[in-house]
Amino acid sequence: MPALDSQVQYLKGVGPAFAKKFERLGIVTVRDLLRHYPRRYIDYTQPYTVASAPFDVDCCVKAEVLQREPSRRIAGGRMLSKVLAADATGVLALSWFNAAYAADNLVPGQSYYFEGRVAGNMARREMLHPLVRTEAQVAATPLVPVYGATEGLPSGRIARCVLGALEAAEEIAEPLPAPLLHKYRMPPKSQAVRGIHAPKTVEEAAAARRRLIFEELYILQLGIFLLRGHNRATTCAPMRPVDLAPFWRSLPYQPTGAQRRATDEITADLFTTTPMNRLLQGDVGSGKTLVAAAAIWVASQNGWQSALLAPTELLARQHAATMADRLEPFGVNVTLLTGGMKAAERRVALAAIADGRAGLVVGTHAVLTERVVFANLGLAIVDEQHRFGVRQRGLLAGKAKSPHLLVMSATPIPRTLGLLMYGDLDISVLDELPPGRKPIKTWYVTGKKRRDMYGFIEKQIAAGHQIYIVCPAIEENELDAGIQAVKTYYEETACPLLPGRRVGLLHGKRKPKEKEAVMAAFKAGELDVLVSTTVIEVGVDVPNATVMVIENAERFGLSALHQLRGRVGRGAADSCCILVSDHDSEAVRERLSFLCHTTDGFAVARYDLEHRGPGDFFGEAQHGLPTLQIADLVQDTRTLTVAQTEAKALLAEDPALAKPENKLLADEVERLFAAAGNLN
Repeated sequence: MPALDSQVQYLKGVGPAFAKKFERLGIVTVRDLLRHYPRRYIDYTQPYTVASAPFDVDCCVKAEVLQREPSRRIAGGRMLSKVLAADATGVLALSWFNAAYAADNLVPGQSYYFEGRVAGNMARREMLHPLVRTEAQVAATPLVPVYGATEGLPSGRIARCVLGALEAAEEIAEPLPAPLLHKYRMPPKSQAVRGIHAPKTVEEAAAARRRLIFEELYILQLGIFLLRGHNRATTCAPMRPVDLAPFWRSLPYQPTGAQRRATDEITADLFTTTPMNRLLQGDVGSGKTLVAAAAIWVASQNGWQSALLAPTELLARQHAATMADRLEPFGVNVTLLTGGMKAAERRVALAAIADGRAGLVVGTHAVLTERVVFANLGLAIVDEQHRFGVRQRGLLAGKAKSPHLLVMSATPIPRTLGLLMYGDLDISVLDELPPGRKPIKTWYVTGKKRRDMYGFIEKQIAAGHQIYIVCPAIEENELDAGIQAVKTYYEETACPLLPGRRVGLLHGKRKPKEKEAVMAAFKAGELDVLVSTTVIEVGVDVPNATVMVIENAERFGLSALHQLRGRVGRGAADSCCILVSDHDSEAVRERLSFLCHTTDGFAVARYDLEHRGPGDFFGEAQHGLPTLQIADLVQDTRTLTVAQTEAKALLAEDPALAKPENKLLADEVERLFAAAGNLN
């Protein structure tokens, strides 16, 4: 019998070559293989009749073979093999190319189950390259699992390897407390693993799936609560109420009602004895920075330092300049700290932070390093929080004993995902845009319209405006043909189609100083067009930019497109976003058309989550969460809520999961979050 922690290559039918392919799926051990759960099942227990089988979706049809036609060579040199099958409702034509053995194995007069996509019309139905099973095979395995596969390692091969690994399921220890299993009538872990991979009935598969989903969400919630320091009781930074009137009077404009409401919610937290743990959500341009400045002002009036963490040096510098304008008139010293600073500048900044002269520290990941020591940090703020893992947020909060924590996001997060990511974090929402912000028009075009689009761009430049053009890749990739690479696009498209115009190039591989210089030139109006990757997603505000062009728009999640769209429309002029895509799938057309008809970031976020999942929702897996193996954030909301409640109850009894009976749970939490890079 294979051991759970033995290498998958030693399973029968695997070997070193297939082990490398398994590794592409993140599968190294037998345990990993058993955690590679089926995505769905082919259900042979409820076959369609020929006449009732739906068109263009995977389905199973039971029919009797009538006759085999002789194989024949067709244009292109391929061999075509055909079989006719039928039931009382109609005839089904089955075809294979270069697979005569599949047709030859079928015996006229016998019934088989055929799985595939039905094409043709009501009069003539056909199926190309169907999977075929006998009645004996269906009786033995009525539900056939379908696994996420990779090149050279199809689902069927994975299924055979899993069957060999299932002997090791007996070794799987039970991490969930027995009372929990009893309370929710869940099968033991070993039984659930066997039931998910080799169910005899639909009910068995559903019960196994339900149990494994609960466990995954339960362990995830435990980990998030533990990493966040969920059980901190008293803040290190008690603050007295102060009158915000002087701060509001100092502004050159009136804050929105939503900004005042969010500020009131945040300051109410600051004036309690427990540390604030709050998320500030707001659509692009809703004014989160002003609310953060108000909170920092309150902290400074109480004698506490604040820290503001930004994901990029560009954004950190922008925040530092904005905060200096707002806060330095009140005597708050704003200190910038980034990885790209010179050694002498860094020494000065570190000294100011350590002795308390720095009232506000604005920086990148450099703020998290051990050398950064605060004199009296009372308020920690994380901007664009989805670009930082849970662990990194914890490191910032760890610069003091239980400081107040505010995380900000310009990516509206649906409640389902908010529950998962933030647990019991309080949420403030900015649902108003400041006066003067005009709605951004969004258009969807194909590459055939590119020259017309450049004519429009030329007119915008002539009117004194500036343009963003975003490409999804830095360099060309032979394996990804048709994707616009920013370097090639700059040289072969943008510059030739805009002769005499000042066109800049920006991407992540350029040196920090080069990126800064390009963005500074664009902001200063020294460039007409900026051809860039998504590095400008959270870049410097350029009120004069009125057009955002996004090439290969199908390669981005809607939330990312919405973020990019928000880079324009920051001035008084009308602005627009142009989505360029030659992808001809109906799903892509539907998705991009949806964005053209809404500017509501929360509606965009809901659509993205439902259609793409949380990884794509945030792009490039930057959300800092462990990858979910089986839970579905849209479908499993109820289970998520229950898992969260039970996780809170357990941590109330055992705050560090230190009791012997919870050791397996603690190990599972560590494994899950270590895989996501959130633990040392």
